[in-house]
Amino acid sequence: MGIAGKPRPVIVMLTEDIPVERTLIIYVPVTRQARGGLLEVPLGHLSCLDRESVANAQAIGALPRVRFERRLGTLPSADLAKTKQAIKLASAL
Repeated sequence: MGIAGKPRPVIVMLTEDIPVERTLIIYVPVTRQARGGLLEVPLGHLSCLDRESVANAQAIGALPRVRFERRLGTLPSADLAKTKQAIKLASAL
């Protein structure tokens, strides 16, 4: 996904198995600016990232499918579970 012309990695949270009316994709951004917050999930061990990074569940967004350029990899299930937990915490679910 690119914001302001700079591609940035994200975790896609909307499965393609759900038939939806719109082509929006829900995502959690991945950033190198870790602040140590409760809503950050460390991802520094992933081979598709060149530096220590975190998933920032406080900045969930949605963009049209055409804004996503390519798949970098698959998130390990443990990291996906931690990301979902951070989303639940951020959303009071």
